[in-house]
Amino acid sequence: MNIVIGILFIILTIAVYYGMKCLYKRFPHPLLVPIATSTIIIVPFLLFSQISYHTYMIGGNWIDELLGPAVVSFAIPLYEQRKIVRENIVNILTSVFIGALIGIVSGLLLGKIFHIDKMLALSLAAKSVTTPVAMDLTEIIGGTPALAAVYVILAGIFGAIFGPMLLRMLKVKRSLSIGLGFGTAAHGIGTAKVIEYGKLEGAVSSVSMTLSAIFTSILCPIIVSIML
Repeated sequence: MNIVIGILFIILTIAVYYGMKCLYKRFPHPLLVPIATSTIIIVPFLLFSQISYHTYMIGGNWIDELLGPAVVSFAIPLYEQRKIVRENIVNILTSVFIGALIGIVSGLLLGKIFHIDKMLALSLAAKSVTTPVAMDLTEIIGGTPALAAVYVILAGIFGAIFGPMLLRMLKVKRSLSIGLGFGTAAHGIGTAKVIEYGKLEGAVSSVSMTLSAIFTSILCPIIVSIML
């Protein structure tokens, strides 16, 4: 029975995402990014039909298992663009370090400005890195891993939606800069989005995503101990 349920939810998820991807190709507006519109459809559907998250994840877990190979596949454009990445390694390291620092500080500052609970603020600190790293890191500093996962997903979705608008507003056109911005601030979701720009942007974004996770893991406990 569980296998049947799992297959049904896999089909549902793929069908919704495919439909939203077709919509995005027809109307390529940032607000119609497939990962955002698919979520907007699936979540209300589960709520109104009173299907629990646990039940949905019988099939969802199968899709989740593909996340690892999908992330590894980012190494292909990285390998193809390895020469350019090597030539700009100092700029990449410096930019990602500063971006990771701002990502941590901004989350903690938001908590202070809006006087939110300390637990919530701690869960915001690692919002700009990939989910597994953010959850483990949040547990170490005393936050709530489940909340951190939500913040990470939101950061990725908002980065994919509003990142292109922000780049246009700031007149950022260099491939290196675009890749650095998406990878550092919007992790895997941002990297998936930035591949639309080109292979170089995707390669730099995948490097930035990895470096951001490393820098955040080192900096986060230190900054939290200073600011909170």
